[in-house]
Amino acid sequence: MEKPAITLARAVFPEVVERLALHFEVLANQSDASWGPHELAHNLQGRVGLFCTGSERIDADLLAACPQLRICANMAVGYNNFDLAAMAAAGVVGTNAPDVLTETTADFGFALLMAAARRVAESEHFLRAGKWTRWSFDMFAGAEVHGSTLGIIGMGRIGQGIAMRGAHGFGMQVVYYNRSRLDAVTEAACKARYVDKDELLAMSDHVVLVVPYSQSSHHLIGERELHLMKSSATLVNIARGGVVDDAALARALATRRIAAAGLDVFEGEPAVHPQLLTVPNVVLTPHIASATMPTRLAMANLAADNLIGFLLGSGPVTPVNADVLAR
Repeated sequence: MEKPAITLARAVFPEVVERLALHFEVLANQSDASWGPHELAHNLQGRVGLFCTGSERIDADLLAACPQLRICANMAVGYNNFDLAAMAAAGVVGTNAPDVLTETTADFGFALLMAAARRVAESEHFLRAGKWTRWSFDMFAGAEVHGSTLGIIGMGRIGQGIAMRGAHGFGMQVVYYNRSRLDAVTEAACKARYVDKDELLAMSDHVVLVVPYSQSSHHLIGERELHLMKSSATLVNIARGGVVDDAALARALATRRIAAAGLDVFEGEPAVHPQLLTVPNVVLTPHIASATMPTRLAMANLAADNLIGFLLGSGPVTPVNADVLAR
């Protein structure tokens, strides 16, 4: 029997390619060439499945050009690259890779918080430039982390992981804002108290963003919200680019409206707002919160599980538009 044909839009672990090749005719982009929309559509002709990374836009134009496509499997927990309405109209299933990156991403969120609050990157640049000639009592004095107030916006699995680290590891007072309040048992385990967004921004020493991107979360943190924060506060974004108004944040950092920020995601990434590159009080990383080899391999295997499950009959593991399956 002829194997179903799939395309891998980006380079991925060779062992995952080999695993998929047991079940499918695989077109693999192991050179990791940058495919624009036209190249992607060309490489999807006659293909029923796509392994993607969150960078490839799945919209009505692509779907019209690839009528045989039935599933797009993201090697990412986020899926704002999916036009879900267009996918529903075309009957195309989308899947993501949640859960397997929760703890690793929470670790990294806390790493960014620590680095920004304690001015790690700023002081390293100072040292590397040969500017350290003497010690002074206030040299790169940053903010306390232990015992401070941690505000988390978005209290899903990763947000809860950050809350646990803050409350149990650093004795922080944890407050959170979410679309819906957590149950009492989860709140108690996280030692977290529910407050509204404005109250959280005003009272927190450190604010961590862990919300999915949508039109409702676009510029969730903008000029107004930054003015609500303490001048000594740290803002960390490990959610998605677009959740923060990067231009407004750059201005707030330049004027010391807030003390520091740690950013792993950006509007229009991989482009970064040029003003963010000029302010010293921000730690910038290239969307690597899930970047450990075991976690990235687990993400790739979950995307593969979704392709295998859907195309070979048992069903996808983590669909994001399950209504399409019910048709």
